[in-house]
Amino acid sequence: MPGATTSTVLFYVYVLESLKDKKRYIGFATNLKERIEQHRKGQSFSTKSRLPMKLIYFEACTNQDDAQRREGYFKTTRGRRFLAKRLKSYYQSKL
Repeated sequence: MPGATTSTVLFYVYVLESLKDKKRYIGFATNLKERIEQHRKGQSFSTKSRLPMKLIYFEACTNQDDAQRREGYFKTTRGRRFLAKRLKSYYQSKL
């Protein structure tokens, strides 16, 4: 229909890096901005002791199952290798 707008809900998979211990945290959110703010404020048990955290990567999916499957993949050895390759320039710039 001309003039009709559809709102697409996005589901995010994101990677944070702790500036304290340099380890990564992988998560899933429907509102990325709000979720990152929760991490920043120490409102997430998983990252509270590792603050500050920095967003280093995210992907958006239009399907929740796809996003959650991708999150699970990133938490596997193979997924962590993928991220290391994907973020190669990021890590090289830190040397």
